[in-house]
Amino acid sequence: MAKAPPTFSLKDQLFNAESLGELADEFAAGVAGFDRDAFHAAALSGIAARSLMDCLDWFADCLEPYLATDFPTMADQLEAAMPQRLDPSLRDDDFGRFIHAVPGVLAVRRGLENHRDRALDLLYEATQRFSMEFYIRAFLNRWPVETLARLEAWAGDENYHVRRLVSEGTRPKLPWARKVELTLDQTLPLLDRLQADGTRFVTRSVANHLNDVAKTDPEAVLGRLAAWEADGTQHAKERAWMQRHALRTLVKDGHPGAMAMLGYRGDADVDVSLDVSTPQVALGDALEFSVTLEAAETLPVLVDYRIRFARPGGKSGEKVFKLKVAEVKAGKPLVLKKVHKLKADATTFELHPGAHGLVVQVNGVERAEASFEIV
Repeated sequence: MAKAPPTFSLKDQLFNAESLGELADEFAAGVAGFDRDAFHAAALSGIAARSLMDCLDWFADCLEPYLATDFPTMADQLEAAMPQRLDPSLRDDDFGRFIHAVPGVLAVRRGLENHRDRALDLLYEATQRFSMEFYIRAFLNRWPVETLARLEAWAGDENYHVRRLVSEGTRPKLPWARKVELTLDQTLPLLDRLQADGTRFVTRSVANHLNDVAKTDPEAVLGRLAAWEADGTQHAKERAWMQRHALRTLVKDGHPGAMAMLGYRGDADVDVSLDVSTPQVALGDALEFSVTLEAAETLPVLVDYRIRFARPGGKSGEKVFKLKVAEVKAGKPLVLKKVHKLKADATTFELHPGAHGLVVQVNGVERAEASFEIV
C-alpha cells in the first residue's frame, strides 16, 4: 500500500533545528554567558508537544534563565541579540522570521505592568525584525492612552515596518490575536495618517483593517474611503486598489454602497443565463457550469457565484467565490466558464452528498440560480 504524502506543518517549517540554531547563535553573540547548545537542545525538545504560538512562549521560557531578572537590562540584552533590521528599501512582503517574535513575548510577560515605556521601546526595535502586532495589543488594552500616543508618533516613522504596526496592531479582527478594546474614534484617525503611505505593505494593512471594520460598520468604511478619495493624497491607482481590497467582504455580500463605490451598478440592465453541465457530481470531481451575460449597452460587471451547501440534519451553508471582473460589450454575449473542484478531503468546509444550490451574482444582485447534486 502506498504511503500517504506527508502533511505540511507550518510549525515545523518555522521552528526546527536550523532556525533555532540561528536564534541560539544570535543570543550567543549578544548575551554574555549564554549557553548556545543547552538552549538549542531545550528549545528543540519542546516543539512537538506545543502549538505554533505556544512554541514562542516555550522559547521565551528557555531564554529567561540566561537573561537578567530586571526588565530594563533584559530588554538591553534582547536588543543586543537582534539580527539586522529588515531591508528598508523593500516595499512589500518582507515579513521577517517568526522566530524573532520572542522579544514581544518577554515585553508583555516582564514589561507590561511596571516597565511600560521600556517595553514599548523594545517593541519598536523588535518590529523592525518581525511584526509585533500580537504583542502591542496587550499594551493597548492595559495602557490605551499611552500606547495610542506612541502609535500616533510611529505613524510618521521612517521605517515602514513601524508604520505598518500602527495599522496591523490595532486591527479589530487580527487573525490569531487577542481582542483590543478600542473604538473607531481611536483607530480611524491613525488610518487617516497611513492611507497615503507609499509602501504597499502599509496600505495593504490599512485595507485589511478597514475590511475588518466593514464586518460590523460598513458605513464607517465607505465614509472613510470617500473622504480619502476627496482628499486626493494617495495615488489614484493605489487608492483604487485599496478600495477593492477594503471592500472585498462587502462585495461578496452584495452591499450596494460598496458596489457603487467600485463603479458597479446593481440596477444594470443585463440578462444572465446559467447552464450547469454537471447536474450530478461525484464527491472529488468538479462542478462545471457556464454563465452568459448580455446587455444593450457596454458596462462593467463583477460576477461572483455562491454555492449553497447541503449540511447534515437539513441545515445549509454558503460560500461566495469570485468568477470574473469584466466588461460586457453592447450586443455581444460574454460567456464565462468555470470548473469548480469539489474536494473530498476539504479541511475548511466539509462537503456532504445531497442537493446543492448555485447562485450567480452580478454587481451584488442575484441574477440566476440552478441546482446540482453531489452523489
